[in-house]
Amino acid sequence: MSTPSRSLSLAGASNFRDLGGYIGHDGRPVRWRTLFRSDHLAALTPDDQAALARLGLARAFDFRGAQERAAGAYEIPGVTLHALPIEPTVVQRMKDLLVAGRALTPQQTVALMQETYRAFVNDNAAAFAALFEHLLASDAPLVFHCTAGKDRTGFAAALILLALGVPRPVVMQDYLLTNELLRMDSAPAYGIPPEVMQVLWRVQAEFLDAALHAVDTDHGGVDAYLQRELGLSPVALRQLGTLYLQR
Repeated sequence: MSTPSRSLSLAGASNFRDLGGYIGHDGRPVRWRTLFRSDHLAALTPDDQAALARLGLARAFDFRGAQERAAGAYEIPGVTLHALPIEPTVVQRMKDLLVAGRALTPQQTVALMQETYRAFVNDNAAAFAALFEHLLASDAPLVFHCTAGKDRTGFAAALILLALGVPRPVVMQDYLLTNELLRMDSAPAYGIPPEVMQVLWRVQAEFLDAALHAVDTDHGGVDAYLQRELGLSPVALRQLGTLYLQR
């Protein structure tokens, strides 16, 4: 039997991909065509929407902030939309620095991104906890996304895969796939230097590592973080595996 494609190659979403096939607890692979991650869905074509309908996509979870959602609103027939907002901070902070006459360097940008990822862990746990509540409520096919599908979405994907027992090096490989898939042609420049935009519109291992280091040092590791901050008891984690790992 052939392995399904990980990237769905949609015309209106370049970073739409499947989390299936990665090996989790007890050597059981993550189910294909059930868990998807993506960039924003406001540019989907009718053909894209038809492809998602054939997959049985039933739920979409949107991490974009209020202004992002308003600027890129969407509806997909047959799909229930859920807003789990995490307001973007990096670009606004960069614009503030530029207005203040500060020069922006790629190195500063990496540090800002690492700070953002640590904030996902320590300040935005409620949004990720809500996602897991929905995951546990049903195994109907779903997609979660933000604007580029790389940072908020990337950390959410890492949490899901780690909760399912996928090893960290594999989680990192999935995270870095964004650099192969995300099209930058729609990336707004905001007056930010091109070399800084290259940092902003890609992912680096250092970004996700900053989040996972915070999970380890501030919260006692992934299992403790999932349990204490995201409310996932051992029973809930087993249920997650029942729903999303191949039987």
